[in-house]
Amino acid sequence: MLKTSLTIMLAALCGAALAAPAPAAVAPAKQQLVQQVLQLWQIDTIGQAMLQAPVGDAVQQARAMLQGRAAPERRDAALADVLGEAKKFMDEATPTVRASAQKLIPGTVAPLLAERFSEDELRQMVAILESPVKRKFEAMLPEMQKLLGERVAADTRADIDPKLQGLKERIGLRLRAAVAP
Repeated sequence: MLKTSLTIMLAALCGAALAAPAPAAVAPAKQQLVQQVLQLWQIDTIGQAMLQAPVGDAVQQARAMLQGRAAPERRDAALADVLGEAKKFMDEATPTVRASAQKLIPGTVAPLLAERFSEDELRQMVAILESPVKRKFEAMLPEMQKLLGERVAADTRADIDPKLQGLKERIGLRLRAAVAP
């Protein structure tokens, strides 16, 4: 026991890593199914989605900051510049994060799929991802989201709009106070 503890301490002090057990070898047929699932799933787009959130937030903050602080023509021009910068950023950064995801997927996501799903389950997943019904459903998502969004907005407008206006006013007051000389 003491010898084992000393070995572990020496390994830690020397910077040597204790190797984790190697993942079990994956049968070629199963590995092919994992690759098919990854291709159909298009998980490499996750990086782009991760970029879109903060970029969208930055654009929204710029829009809010410009609202009421600039003349409409200057506001619109500045917002167009902000949108242009955001698009340029996305165009430049997307290939980097996509390449990173493609590099990391084989060592992260692929082993999890191989470990936690049987070949039969992976076949079912491929069938689901290739399903024409799934594609039809996904094609309808923007329409359904728009329709629901419009209806929710109409249904809650009387309650939400005054609160939203109040929020904008409170934020505007805080921003004006923060930038006042």
